[in-house]
Amino acid sequence: MKTQRESPPARSRPLRADAERTMTAILEAAERTLGRDPAATMEQIAEAAGVARTTVHRRFATREALIDALAGWATERFAAAVDAAHPDTAPPLVALYQTTANVLGVKVSWGFAMSQASSVNPEVARVHSDVRDTCERLFRRAQEAGVLRADIDIPWTRRVYYALIHEAAQNRAEEDTAALATLVVDTLLRGAGTPHPDRL
Repeated sequence: MKTQRESPPARSRPLRADAERTMTAILEAAERTLGRDPAATMEQIAEAAGVARTTVHRRFATREALIDALAGWATERFAAAVDAAHPDTAPPLVALYQTTANVLGVKVSWGFAMSQASSVNPEVARVHSDVRDTCERLFRRAQEAGVLRADIDIPWTRRVYYALIHEAAQNRAEEDTAALATLVVDTLLRGAGTPHPDRL
């Protein structure tokens, strides 16, 4: 008598989820390890990720390939952080604060990876160009709402804003990102000078 053959268990989803978890573990371990020691080896990264060195090498042929993937991964999170702040639709001051907090979260958590994101990479260049345009649109909205002065130079203000975020992420990584965001936005909007009726 013929017996009905059982279908093999569906493995594609669990394997895909496992592969994703392994990839995430490797990239997170790479950020931690290389952030402490930029000369760290693939073996050290594998150990930090809790996987075999061969597992890392199966996914990344070279250390350079791993660093490129890490930079690309962080760049995706950078773009998502900006989008999550709804810079084109939220009230300008709210959007400015939330964008700042979200971006600082990525820059503090993925500092090594973000420093490796080369503008030579077309996708990285596209993301940064999109973010620059988004930032300038937000600043124009803030200008129209009276949050920013009507006479400011938008591109220059954006570069100052970028510099403030960079310094906050570099030098105050131990602080809460919400407090850092408040500091950055307050410095951008109020500056460091005292109000003076005769001062231009």
